[in-house]
Amino acid sequence: MLFNSLDFLIFFPTVVALHFLLPHRWRWLMLLVASCWFYMAFVPAYIVILALTIVIDYVAGLWIENAQGKRRKWLLIVSLISNVGILAFFKYLGFFAENAAALFHWLNLPYAAAVVTAGANRVFVTVLGLFGQSGVSSYTEAMSILPIGLSFHTFQAMSYTIEVYRGNQRAERHFGIYALYVMFFPQLVAGPIERPQNVLHQFHERKTFDAARALDGLRWIYWGMFKKMVVADRLSQFVDPVFNGPNPEKYGALATAGATVAFAIQIYCDFSGYSDVAIGTAKVMGYKLMENFRRPYLATNIQAFWARWHISLSTWFRDYVYIPLGGNRVSRARRYFNVAVVFLVSGFWHGAAWTYLVWGGLHTVFNLGTMALREAGWLKLPERRWANALGIAFTFLLVSFAWIFFRAHTIADALTLIRTLGTWRGWDVEWQSLDYWALRTGDPTPPFRVIFSGVALALLGLGDYLIEKKRDRLTLPQLQTLRPLLYAAMVVFFLLFAVFDSGKQFIYFQF
Repeated sequence: MLFNSLDFLIFFPTVVALHFLLPHRWRWLMLLVASCWFYMAFVPAYIVILALTIVIDYVAGLWIENAQGKRRKWLLIVSLISNVGILAFFKYLGFFAENAAALFHWLNLPYAAAVVTAGANRVFVTVLGLFGQSGVSSYTEAMSILPIGLSFHTFQAMSYTIEVYRGNQRAERHFGIYALYVMFFPQLVAGPIERPQNVLHQFHERKTFDAARALDGLRWIYWGMFKKMVVADRLSQFVDPVFNGPNPEKYGALATAGATVAFAIQIYCDFSGYSDVAIGTAKVMGYKLMENFRRPYLATNIQAFWARWHISLSTWFRDYVYIPLGGNRVSRARRYFNVAVVFLVSGFWHGAAWTYLVWGGLHTVFNLGTMALREAGWLKLPERRWANALGIAFTFLLVSFAWIFFRAHTIADALTLIRTLGTWRGWDVEWQSLDYWALRTGDPTPPFRVIFSGVALALLGLGDYLIEKKRDRLTLPQLQTLRPLLYAAMVVFFLLFAVFDSGKQFIYFQF
């Protein structure tokens, strides 16, 4: 079920009402049933996969807590292999099969390649058939119906067994509460990826209705919906023709540059918008989820960007990959190796394609370069506004460049778009005409959409700026004046320019 759908508009108030009307002892059950309903609105059969991981990790947590010595470690390993195995089978089997086929072909072994590809696809499609997807005939077709949010709830389940093993979390005895921890509908599909010590105890606590808290939660929801429906979905009209088109070389430099910058803003508004709605939805019911974005495009360097972008995933890799590899407590070469592992694995986590690995590789280079320059003392900029502005602009350019590979369907398409940017082809023609904007919006009066989309972005930027820089400096009368004006402007733009398309999924659902 999508947050930006009419179904959710009915579903959410109903769940909130039942949550506070039912006795405390039945609330977990109602939330669990609601979460199952929410997830099954996508593809009902995939609830079986989720149930399998829940049973495995629930039992593993109890066994790990009661085990001693090396047995605890082996139980953890079995649990992690089970989770990663399910994720790898559904998400990465076809990728490895296709690349194995290419390797056999390069070695002039076409029959072996055919066997590898056909065998992997046959297994994959057969399993999908068991889940009611009998019409799927290849891995490529199956990619479009993979379990929604598989990577997210797999990582959340893994964090539970790891924390139980480390002694930071007691194993949950109540199976229903543990299942709710994995399936809690606000963050089930696209995060934030929560830790058990942050969330599990909240499902045991009694929650009472708090009007001020509910109003604050509704503000989070509205802010997220504004990002998604007014900014992200509107910008997709500028992005999709360039990145989805069969011939990306036909666009000039201005179109390509515009689509690249538009996608950088789109993916932020789309993903952070989902997180904001998730946080607000949970908050209305009295539950607290972690902040997942902290105005990342105001970061002055690439390391600061990753401390602000998808925080729940960044900290997951820090705590469960980077630190176990040695973190900062090792030699410089090993530390650089650890950073490279984290970003390459992070790229592969996002998708089974070489484009995501290149995206992770670029961020590896950016972060290692920043580390090397900082250690050499070459990044000591003065604490001046111009220096901060320069750092923000340069970081945004680096991140936007990497987004080209993230968004492109193939590496060849990404390289084509980059070559177009490098040749400056088409700047003079496209700058003098509005064909580029009309192409994306399908609007016969493109200046209207362009101008007001720009104003919507300005409102978004103003909100982020007030939160980031000015909140502690503004007096109460100033806040009381600015906040209603900002909300009123956002309401007007929401009614005029929101994309009311209940089928417009969030970008990160595919991961």
